[in-house]
Amino acid sequence: MDNIPIIVKRRLQAEVMGPVFDEMSAQLGQQKAEDILRVAIQNAAIAEGQHLAATHSSPDQSPLRNFIDLFEQWKAGGALEVDVLHESDDQFDFNVTRCRYAEMYQDMDLGHIGHLLSCHRDGTFCQGFDDRITLQRDQTIMGGASCCTFRYRCET
Repeated sequence: MDNIPIIVKRRLQAEVMGPVFDEMSAQLGQQKAEDILRVAIQNAAIAEGQHLAATHSSPDQSPLRNFIDLFEQWKAGGALEVDVLHESDDQFDFNVTRCRYAEMYQDMDLGHIGHLLSCHRDGTFCQGFDDRITLQRDQTIMGGASCCTFRYRCET
């Protein structure tokens, strides 16, 4: 599954998780269903980060440089339009100006949980990939902002 574009993976996951979420909401209530989905997706993101770190990291590069190289997979097929503000071995700042993930979830009538299915993965993915990488993001397109602000830092 490593060679499938991330946006295709997220669509396939959403096709399964949407009905599961609806059933959890009906039986447990919306908040409990969101809590369960949030934890499950975060755990999956950490596991995915660990897998990709093991299979796509070079010991000759900084952890953040390995992450930056991998980031191309999230942009594949025009899934994200990005303005890079700063890129180095310990800092990676960019804004997403168009997010086709958000558009996809809206088209699937899953906009109400799109942040759980994708946005909340980003910071926890770092925990699995390399816990020295942290993300600060103050706004997202999925949350109604005009852009997503990604500010990655790596302690060396």
